[in-house]
Amino acid sequence: MANMLAACAARGIPLALLNARMSARSARRWGRFAPGFARHLLSHFALIMPRSTEDAARLAALGAPRLAPPGDLKLAAAPLPADTAALAELRAAIGPRPVLLAASTHPGEEEQIISASALVRRDFPDLLTIIAPRHAERGAAIAKALPLITGALPRRATWALPRRATGALPGPGPLYIADTMGELGLFYRVASLAFIGGSLVPHGGQNPLEAARLGCPVTFGPHMANFQDATAALLAMGGARQVSDTVALAATVADMLTKPEMGTAMVEAATTLVSAASDLPARMAKALLAMAGPGATGPRQGYGTQ
Repeated sequence: MANMLAACAARGIPLALLNARMSARSARRWGRFAPGFARHLLSHFALIMPRSTEDAARLAALGAPRLAPPGDLKLAAAPLPADTAALAELRAAIGPRPVLLAASTHPGEEEQIISASALVRRDFPDLLTIIAPRHAERGAAIAKALPLITGALPRRATWALPRRATGALPGPGPLYIADTMGELGLFYRVASLAFIGGSLVPHGGQNPLEAARLGCPVTFGPHMANFQDATAALLAMGGARQVSDTVALAATVADMLTKPEMGTAMVEAATTLVSAASDLPARMAKALLAMAGPGATGPRQGYGTQ
């Protein structure tokens, strides 16, 4: 890394560091053991655009000389796509049923999701729960294990759980396994509420902004360290709900289904958050084009040290 930076500097190639992240732990280590080397490395960049104000402060403390206003590219990502025909087919199969989507789940979470949905079905017996595992290859094992969970299915149920990987659509039962890749955009569009996986187990959570960007109310568990800034922003604006366990998840789902205006308010707040960064790619492109101009040695006007 250091050699590459030095080689670019020797050839007069301007460098930019976009969506720059510096964790508190890394900042402490650099500041303690190699503050001079960190300052030297950062000095090679003509433009550094931090991901957040916290990252900007840590980079500045390490001696970053040219910091642009922060901006998180995850907030500016395009909505996940969905095939129009597949979406219509899915909606027809679901009908008017409310849908709880458990998106990007990890081992140990599916059982908790099903326990929560069983509680909700006491008042909402037509609830459809869609399990979309983070790793699609787990679909067969999940479909085999879930009917064994007490209360997961009505006692009379003897059918195999429908799996999207086999071409099946949601049937009359309360569960559906969405074990394909690249189709979360479909399921966020049909969900009444999305639970973001990796958060009821200590994995660190998955991206909650994908659901928010598609107008789907969002909830997640206590373990969201991988998306700490996005999580904090959503919660501060009322754009998501955080739950501690299965019982709290069931209560949140029931609240959303009983009082749809709560979900509407969450979606509006989350939309405000993700819309605020809609101009970020254009700002980044403008800064990069300015760097590439003849004799460029640093950010142009409006991209000075912060």
